[in-house]
Amino acid sequence: MTPSYVTDVPEVARASTATHPVATPAKDLYFALQADPLGNARAAEDFLRTQIAAVQAIPADLPPTLAQLPEWIQARTDAVGLEYRDYLNARKAGAPRRYFGNRAHALNFLKAAAPTKLVDGAWLYGMLRHWNNPDFHPLIKTYLEELGEGVPDKNHVTIYRKLLATHGCDGWEHLSDNHFLQGAIQLALGHSGDRFLPEVIGYNLGYEQLPLHLLITSYELNEFGIDPYYFTLHVTVDNAATGHAQKAVQALVDLMPRVGDRAEFYRRVLDGYRLNELGASTNSVIADFDLQDELIDILVQKAVTGKNMHSDYCRVAGRSVNDWLAVPEQVPGFLGALESAGWIKRGEDVENSRFWRLIHGERAEMFGVFSAYEQQVLKDWILTAPDGREGAKEPRMLTHRARQRTMDNLSQHQDRSSSYPERGLIRRRAGRDLETDNELALLEQQVADAAGKVEAMALLGELMSPAHHHSAAGLMATRMYTKLLDI
Repeated sequence: MTPSYVTDVPEVARASTATHPVATPAKDLYFALQADPLGNARAAEDFLRTQIAAVQAIPADLPPTLAQLPEWIQARTDAVGLEYRDYLNARKAGAPRRYFGNRAHALNFLKAAAPTKLVDGAWLYGMLRHWNNPDFHPLIKTYLEELGEGVPDKNHVTIYRKLLATHGCDGWEHLSDNHFLQGAIQLALGHSGDRFLPEVIGYNLGYEQLPLHLLITSYELNEFGIDPYYFTLHVTVDNAATGHAQKAVQALVDLMPRVGDRAEFYRRVLDGYRLNELGASTNSVIADFDLQDELIDILVQKAVTGKNMHSDYCRVAGRSVNDWLAVPEQVPGFLGALESAGWIKRGEDVENSRFWRLIHGERAEMFGVFSAYEQQVLKDWILTAPDGREGAKEPRMLTHRARQRTMDNLSQHQDRSSSYPERGLIRRRAGRDLETDNELALLEQQVADAAGKVEAMALLGELMSPAHHHSAAGLMATRMYTKLLDI
């Protein structure tokens, strides 16, 4: 019998020649699928068809046969290792950082990558319903590991959310549509898994390969005292020997149809593999960063609420601050006027700039107006001389304790995830003892009352969606699902 995923959607299998509807913008679909995946299922499928059509001309470097895949992965891994060794040797010889010119640049990367990182693993969500089919276990196991198997400190989305919170990298929701394209693809695949199974397999195969930028990013983030754990974690779990890269190959081998059009299935796998090439990438968001442009964007955003908040006696170059901020196009001129008037002294220590002292410090008159990230952008801009040369420098950071510092800082945020209880798999309670407002206890009861394993796994799977798996209930559901799956 031909597998259903080969025959159900011939329009997808022939994406390059089909007529496609206009896709929902990636950003709109991203948030729509997080809020209501069932109500946006058709939009997700149309979106995927459009993206598949868009990648037809992109070359795919996968080998022609499955038997060559392990050798192909090892060759890629070896090549990345050699390039990274050359990078390290160059750095030891005095070469500058390759990616990040300053700390604000590094933090901007964290923010720009957030739409993708905050749905990490989402493309595999649809595989959960196939828990009773061993051929799907490599993909399910990969998804469970992306979710940290329900342990908060290992859940990839939880880790990244904490990283953003630690450094004040909020506002990522306002990034461009291109920044959301990869995340939207991952969510659409995750909520359309059965109809796009070959594409899911191919996307997974491409995404789980170890890229050079992951190694360099980890190294340079650590130099700025920014916890690289999220990135180093992916270096280890994606390894070609026993990690996600190996599981990706195993999944393709196991799920390749024994009866039916194997060539067509593999062609669709290539389509999924190519989807990794769309949208903003690590290299593109790093290359697109401009320190002054970012500062101007921040000030324009502040002007929306601050344009009427300043007293008339506060004047710069003969004009009130409210007047300067009234029109967004005036913000670059305002910044120049602050510099000309001596409020900002570029190339010098930031404490020499009156404007910096207004926003930084517990007694600063504008305390709390600028986030930690926004302050870092301003700080690095002030430290840079007007001619672009590096002026005053920040004190060197003790990078070897970067992760511990991040975890220490997190304790101040009172994040609920740090106190998620390690509850039992199933604990039956008498009705009179069950607190109705305790959703973890309620989840235990619902699983205990399930008619059987099929019903229990379906209940748990709903809580393990990309929108919910990092919540207290989602983490507990993941732990219970992992134990019930027992692979």
